[in-house]
Amino acid sequence: MKILFVGDIVGGPGRMAMARVATRYKADKRADVVVANAENSAAGRGITAALAEELFAGGADLLTMGDHVWDQKQAVGYFDQEPRIVRALNLPPGCPGKGEAVLETPAGPLAVVQLMGRTFMNSLADCPFRTIEAWLKKNASRYRMILVDMHAEATSEKVAMGKFLDGRVTAVIGTHTHIQTADEAVTAKGTAYLTDAGMTGPCDSVIGRTTDAILGRFLTGMPTKFEIASGDVRLHGALLTVDPATGKALKIKRIEEILSK
Repeated sequence: MKILFVGDIVGGPGRMAMARVATRYKADKRADVVVANAENSAAGRGITAALAEELFAGGADLLTMGDHVWDQKQAVGYFDQEPRIVRALNLPPGCPGKGEAVLETPAGPLAVVQLMGRTFMNSLADCPFRTIEAWLKKNASRYRMILVDMHAEATSEKVAMGKFLDGRVTAVIGTHTHIQTADEAVTAKGTAYLTDAGMTGPCDSVIGRTTDAILGRFLTGMPTKFEIASGDVRLHGALLTVDPATGKALKIKRIEEILSK
């Protein structure tokens, strides 16, 4: 069982990159399932129903979100209607959508859960550690394959979650910072880990936005519209190889696909 996890999709360039790579990986039998973080797919802020459908048509089997989940107000109702979109499980009760989803695959069900960190992040989120602990008590016996998207700012919080879930889930993949890390590993207990999958979008930028706009903000402190950049489009992510009989990860490989320079 091979799972392609696509790092944060940013704007139109990111959507294009995801579709091209996901389609090719599936056609070449390099990936059985594609899970993508799409919280920046609508010009860098959130997602719309139309863009979600575009990503599904482009090869994504399931989309995870993040702290920009509610930025496109017209899409809020869509989260209750579309079971293939996952927002953070530890958001307050009453929020639309679900924090988990189950993909039925030829190798068996794959449960995908997203958690949101609290360090430098949404202070209203519940404790991600206690939240996933409670979820596992109810669901660990139901699913062999469990993928956790840890959407967090602090690397320490992501690493801590990887240690906390070691041997209890198939993989813990970090998202949010848009910078791919080089610490991919499969632990002795069979959990694949990567602190951040990176960004899918224009890399000739400052985490997806035009450089001049970001520099202007840093230099003057004045409000500036952050446009999506366009140059050096790449897909970053991770390719997981999983034993479906045990749910243990066998291999994790960082992915970088260059679409245009």
